[in-house]
Amino acid sequence: MDVNKYKEMLQKYLYTKDENALYQAGQFSKQTMRHNILPEEIINIHIQSLKEIYPDLPPTIDDSLNFLLETMISYGLAYQEFISLREKQTELESEIAVAASMQQTLLSTKKPNVPGLDIGSISVPAHQMNGDYYHFVKDRHQNIGIAIADVIGKGVPAALAMSMIKYSLDSLPETMRNPSQVLQSLNRVVERNVTASMFITMFYGWYQYETCTLHYASAGHEPGYYYSAKDDRFYEMKTKGLVLGVSDEANYEQVKVQLEKNDTIILFTDGVTECRVGERFLEIEEVLEVIKAHMHLPAQEAVDKVFRHFERLQDFQLRDDFTLIILKKQVS
Repeated sequence: MDVNKYKEMLQKYLYTKDENALYQAGQFSKQTMRHNILPEEIINIHIQSLKEIYPDLPPTIDDSLNFLLETMISYGLAYQEFISLREKQTELESEIAVAASMQQTLLSTKKPNVPGLDIGSISVPAHQMNGDYYHFVKDRHQNIGIAIADVIGKGVPAALAMSMIKYSLDSLPETMRNPSQVLQSLNRVVERNVTASMFITMFYGWYQYETCTLHYASAGHEPGYYYSAKDDRFYEMKTKGLVLGVSDEANYEQVKVQLEKNDTIILFTDGVTECRVGERFLEIEEVLEVIKAHMHLPAQEAVDKVFRHFERLQDFQLRDDFTLIILKKQVS
């Protein structure tokens, strides 16, 4: 750094108040930034230059300049720490963005096309990483498996746990589609491979095309709802079962429901049921009322509009991941 050049600029400005000297000072400042010159070094150069221009500075001015120098030394140390933390944060945000993109790719699922069944699904993370997950499997007989899950825990570990669940599901033999057996198998995988502080809630259903019957079981997941068009009412789809990963000896109760024309299955995670208006959680009846108001629409349009409704209620700031699946029985 050219000390004499700085002295000349300072002296020129002090004697002439020439604005060109201020421009040169600005250019000098940019040069010091490119060379990572600390603020206290610039202050020190300023003090040296000022003392050479005015050798007889009053002691109080000299002391005040030294005080400024000490202040800037502390500032410089704090600023360096801030820059280091910001660089680490930027690096971490970049890594999380890559992980989120990978998660989206790894956990992608294709919505099956089944005659007589209209399916809509949506999953929106509250942050970059999604702690929710849903997945469809379909066999050659038009039967489909429906999985929806929520990791108790967020971030990259949750994403890894969900990836493990998906590939465990995909690796199950076609002969193992019984929901209670599927959850027992996945429970053993989670119990052996996931840390004790992380658990997974999950609903798994198996829809049989020929009989229009949904067999389902739940591992501590939010209960789904069955809408009977004939009765014009919702029925809670509650079953017994521990969350995945608690005990390798857990058993899962299996239940079935027969679907008639215009009957609808509603599945979701707690990001739907725990929507808040201000500080108040919505009651499940309010949630179902919103869903029912959109059930006349095609299933995909319905889930999209329900999501937008709850997003607006929360001022477009999701407090939790939001996942919703609607299956509507139509005429085959």
